[in-house]
Amino acid sequence: MSDLKGSLYRKALGRPVDLAGPLAVSWTELLAFLWHRGGLARLRGIWRGWRLGDCGGRLLVGARVRLMFPRHIHVGRNVAIGSDGYVNGFSTDGVRLGNNVRIREGAWIQATSTLDRPGVGLTIGEGTYIGPRVILGAGGGIRIGARATFGAAVHVLAENHAFNDVARPIQSQGVTRAGIVIEDDVWVGNGVIILDGVTIGRGAVIGAGSVVTRDVPADAVAVGNPARVIRQRSGEPIA
Repeated sequence: MSDLKGSLYRKALGRPVDLAGPLAVSWTELLAFLWHRGGLARLRGIWRGWRLGDCGGRLLVGARVRLMFPRHIHVGRNVAIGSDGYVNGFSTDGVRLGNNVRIREGAWIQATSTLDRPGVGLTIGEGTYIGPRVILGAGGGIRIGARATFGAAVHVLAENHAFNDVARPIQSQGVTRAGIVIEDDVWVGNGVIILDGVTIGRGAVIGAGSVVTRDVPADAVAVGNPARVIRQRSGEPIA
């Protein structure tokens, strides 16, 4: 029976998963979980998916999700957007989510706040996990690679206010946009802030609460405000 539970769980997830052991839940708990995470969300996905620019199939959409400018939103197969999420796709490149991307509850994604100056947009690679209450401001363009992991309440902000003219209100000086790149297999801890113009290399780890203001090389561990590289993932110190 435990094998059957595991099979149902894997099928509901719709992606490969290695279970650590038998599922320690009752049949009632398992079925309630699957209905909450898959049944209702799948029905919402069927209803919303036809309005998108592209939908690869098996879209899961939580309760109270707002999808603005849906024709600019393109999703692969087995994409999940958690309850209370907000996705505004209006941008030159759109919002593009690869296969098996999971965006948890309360996420906020936007590239453009005014229709007269569209932002660049957002691309997220296959298998990436975006934690709850994450903010992705993609005015200057955000490119996130495959199999990256974002903790809760991460802010990625690819835009800055211009402010050098002290004789004018900051709100009237417009914005600057450089873009952010986060490569494959990066782990971004809870509460991290990543500012415009930054590239984070493949396999890097950003410690919880860090503020990233400059590039982080591949396989490095960076922490602090502003974030600095303290070592390589292999344990070797930085020269």
